[in-house]
Amino acid sequence: MPECLEIDLSDVEEGQEIALIASQNDQFRLERGSQRSIAGQWVLTAGVHGRGPVFIKAAVEAVAAFDCFTEDNDPHGEREFGAFQIEGVKLFWKIDLYDRAFETGSPMRSDLYQTARVLTIMFPNEY
Repeated sequence: MPECLEIDLSDVEEGQEIALIASQNDQFRLERGSQRSIAGQWVLTAGVHGRGPVFIKAAVEAVAAFDCFTEDNDPHGEREFGAFQIEGVKLFWKIDLYDRAFETGSPMRSDLYQTARVLTIMFPNEY
């Protein structure tokens, strides 16, 4: 008798959750200002902040436009990290998922009612 195909539904559910988190992270990066539909905040490290408003504006725009996700910089498929350059200066951005009080990690990472995001823009030496 031929072997039957066995499907592990937990793998399917995990893949769907990862795709949902990736979509939410993309939306969060694109929504700037007070009209956000996804809870969270953007944070600039002291080094980035010290470069001034023109540099900050360019960094924020670069993070929002980032779409260069690869297996190397996005191994889990959640679109939570990126590296880019502004005038030859390398920067990172990273999204972390917290509970709504920003005290611990989110208990249900894909649930927008239980999750708040923190997107940090930093220099590599500030990671």
